[in-house]
Amino acid sequence: MTNQPPPQSSFNAYPVNIHPSNPAETKLSSSSPFLSPSAPPSRFPPPAPPLLQPNQIPSPSIKIPNLASPSNPIRTPSPLPVPHLSTPPGPPVFSSPLQPAAVPFRTSPATPQPLAFSSGSSLPASSSPQVLNGFTQLQHQISDTTEEYSHLSDSPNVLFTAHKVLKQKKLANVPSLGFGALVSPGQEVSPGPQIIQRDPHRCQNCGAFSNLYCNILLGSGQWQCVICRNLNASEGEYIASSKEELRNLPELSSPLVEYVQTGNKRPGFIPVSDSRVTAPIVLVIDECLDESHLQHLQSSLHAFVDSLPPTTRIGVVLYGRTVSVYDFSEELSACADVLPGGKSPSPESLKAMVYGTGIYLSPIHASLPVAHTIFSSLRPFKLNIPEASRDRCLGAAVEVALAIVQGPSAEVSRGVVKRPGGNSRIIVCAGGPSTYGPGSVPHSFGHPNYPHLEKTALKWMENLGREAHHRGTVIDVLCAGTCPVRVPILQCLAKASGGVLVLHDDFGEAFGVNLQRASCRAAGSQGLLEVRCSDDIFVSQVIGPGEEAHIDSNDAFRNDGALSVKMFSVEETQSFALFMEARADIKSDFVYFQFVIQFSNVYQADISRVITVRFPTVDTVSAYLESVQDEAAAVLIAKKTLLRAKNFNEALDMQSTIDERVKDIASKFGSQLPKSKLNQFPKELSLLPELLFHLRRGPLLGSILGHEDERSVLRNLFLNASFDLSLRMVAPRCLMHREGGTFEELPAYDLAMQSDAAVVLDHGTDVFIWLGTELAAQEGKSAAALAACRTLAEELTEMRFPAPRILAFKEGSSQARYFVSRLIPAHKDPPYEQEARFPQLRTLSAEQRTKLKSSFLNFDDPSFCEWMRSLKVLPPEPS
Repeated sequence: MTNQPPPQSSFNAYPVNIHPSNPAETKLSSSSPFLSPSAPPSRFPPPAPPLLQPNQIPSPSIKIPNLASPSNPIRTPSPLPVPHLSTPPGPPVFSSPLQPAAVPFRTSPATPQPLAFSSGSSLPASSSPQVLNGFTQLQHQISDTTEEYSHLSDSPNVLFTAHKVLKQKKLANVPSLGFGALVSPGQEVSPGPQIIQRDPHRCQNCGAFSNLYCNILLGSGQWQCVICRNLNASEGEYIASSKEELRNLPELSSPLVEYVQTGNKRPGFIPVSDSRVTAPIVLVIDECLDESHLQHLQSSLHAFVDSLPPTTRIGVVLYGRTVSVYDFSEELSACADVLPGGKSPSPESLKAMVYGTGIYLSPIHASLPVAHTIFSSLRPFKLNIPEASRDRCLGAAVEVALAIVQGPSAEVSRGVVKRPGGNSRIIVCAGGPSTYGPGSVPHSFGHPNYPHLEKTALKWMENLGREAHHRGTVIDVLCAGTCPVRVPILQCLAKASGGVLVLHDDFGEAFGVNLQRASCRAAGSQGLLEVRCSDDIFVSQVIGPGEEAHIDSNDAFRNDGALSVKMFSVEETQSFALFMEARADIKSDFVYFQFVIQFSNVYQADISRVITVRFPTVDTVSAYLESVQDEAAAVLIAKKTLLRAKNFNEALDMQSTIDERVKDIASKFGSQLPKSKLNQFPKELSLLPELLFHLRRGPLLGSILGHEDERSVLRNLFLNASFDLSLRMVAPRCLMHREGGTFEELPAYDLAMQSDAAVVLDHGTDVFIWLGTELAAQEGKSAAALAACRTLAEELTEMRFPAPRILAFKEGSSQARYFVSRLIPAHKDPPYEQEARFPQLRTLSAEQRTKLKSSFLNFDDPSFCEWMRSLKVLPPEPS
């Protein structure tokens, strides 16, 4: 059996399109077979506890509300610091779960999906009788091992925009709505997937892995691939007397399994028990800071080293006009070796340093006092030179840090670089741009040769980031202060290595939290994502932190049409957006998708995480729309839109693209009202237009943020962010404080601004706490509400990276504009529309409504209903 070659797909690792010209280059290399352990397990091990339980694993957005969820954790917190707005009492104890809202507002996904059952034991109806390995008319002999086996239609690692697929190519490929998935390769799964420590069974035709949907010939143990329908041998392992016996094999009973292989296959391999402690962290610190910034930075650094595990190895490098590498062998004073920063360090100087007597990486348990001494010895910049004009040799400093991380193994050839265990990290603490040495730009934009020098710096920084990635090192750049840092230059460095660039107002609390979270993120290395689809479905575009992988085509799989993506790093906070299309009308009753995530974890074990998903196909549009997951669809639309918004002007242009998309969805999937030019937006997609309205006017596409650096960093962060963070960055979550320390979730409308209440607004990278004037006038009550809101904000963002800013302010203050500008204006809508979208208004008295109207700021932004009517689209009724 042969497959048609896949059409060209575009891959976007940030705003870059890559079109593979040779489909054969996407095949998996034959050098990746897994070695069996020396003592193979029995063929049918005892049954393992069920992996997937409806009440254990959350699924993507569904049409059932649930306020307390893993993606929006609200739980009884431990005592947290109370903000010093007056002298508030300790935070009250939360009741859990949240108090339900008056109507069911959808929140982040948490409720289990409806269970899907396998249908029968025959092959798909569209499969004509074929001769495969000498067998004909196999349908009556094949046993489906998934009969009556219930499971979830999505894995926590993969969220689809719909749980059914349209058979008609013309409708399935409508670009305004589209079909695709969000893949989070590093997403932790709870409970963990079933582990298999043996070779996987793979299709000899297309390379797909055997799975619970495969049809099995019980007598011979042969299995049929769900992707290409080829019949494969199992070396007798799948021979069984009944299908129940086959369920003892994890890959035939669970949609998510992990094949794990450990062994000494690489130079410099460290035993598993000791490997994680060998991944060091090197701090690269800007020494050109004013005194106020330096004081905050020193406090954050002291807290950072105190938070590290005792076995963590740490190094410290300072940079200004020179590069200072601190020696931990000097216990009584801060002592550093100094290298020039005007050019890249020579191999001789690096070799002399690495092989010298100094200790530049030391475990915390042996050098904590020395680290504190180093941080206390830092001094502010003394010369009377503007911040942006100070010489900073950031590029040379990162080169030196990379040499320290690599150690003597830097001499090993590039093909077999020694990796010390997991991804090492270099964390740059920057207060200004790189203006000296390699990878630098002139101090002034008015320099006559600035465009050329900037282009040269961009290329140099990208190459440095790629070299770091090749050596298994991630570079995170944490910037703070008011000095422009020339974001494009530093962004190239972070992106190419698999790290992130984050901007902060100062080096205070949020910076310190991000410093700690950056260091402790579990990261895998050597990541590869493979995607295989059945029934002429193909991946047309990929957006995420990676690039197309060029795999050696000399492998054992004759027709491997998989899309292969090389991941810069494998982290829980990142995801890939996959957009899929159909080449032709689909005739099968089911379609299959298989995702294979291969990486080396922090313990140097080789992991192959295999996720197989099956969806039914449908003929009717209504059946398809009922399965659409509004939130996942909105996130994919947002990522595709933001990819084209490379600057502020293009972002404004993308607002009109959102308008056209909404109109097209209404015309293609909605209905036209009789005797009217208005199209009714599909009622099945009730939440989607509101999410897109938030996207249109929010910080991603709107004009809320003032500086292009902020907008650029936010857009790049969003393109790589996990589903949960992406959703919050598109549409904020609004929670109102109630009596007794509980919170009620409300729609993110300005009607939530009630003067006697406190409101928390979670917008992904920012969390705002708003206090009404009446509540703020009551000192004790407002202090308790503020403490509860602050604790809730900490709980909501406990594991989020980057850690958001948390700002608290009172109604009518200048900072309140941050809060108001992110809410949908509805105060000008007719009362019936206000109550339809904000039912809590029905409980307010006439006096309270009057106060509510007087509290709105004077701005003329259109409301959601006005925007929809301007597009000649009637908004759907609220869910």
